[in-house]
Amino acid sequence: MTVSVQREDFDPAAEMAAMLEGRVDVGGVVSFIGLVRDFSDGRGVGALTLEHYPGMTEKMLEKIETEAHERFDVQATRIVHRYGRMAPGERIVLVLAASAHRGEAFRASEFLIDWLKTKAPFWKVEDTDKGAEWVEARDTDDAATERWER
Repeated sequence: MTVSVQREDFDPAAEMAAMLEGRVDVGGVVSFIGLVRDFSDGRGVGALTLEHYPGMTEKMLEKIETEAHERFDVQATRIVHRYGRMAPGERIVLVLAASAHRGEAFRASEFLIDWLKTKAPFWKVEDTDKGAEWVEARDTDDAATERWER
């Protein structure tokens, strides 16, 4: 299990290769890569800035990752989440889930990204064509998370 919160971009292929190095117990890997869009709620977006509280953010991501390992039969996971200012098209987040069988990897990956969207302590500001605007939580993200509640 590994978590990184970083300003710099990441290489998804390199991250997957590092996670799988020396492993022969994995039959499938599911990946999710989140990107900055150039629109939000009908407005143009020129940039997204993510802020976080160092230390607290990593601990929460580790907690989410541990929960995924408890719920699903996965051999390995990897979460990379960026912070700082990013332009449309740039990568924000990478979630990898590896398991012996694809079903567990798909479920774990979906769980990880759903929980990251609602439980990870990040604050978002979008530079829109109407000025800088803080991004509020979306009902759709909350609904996606609710299905995982025990």
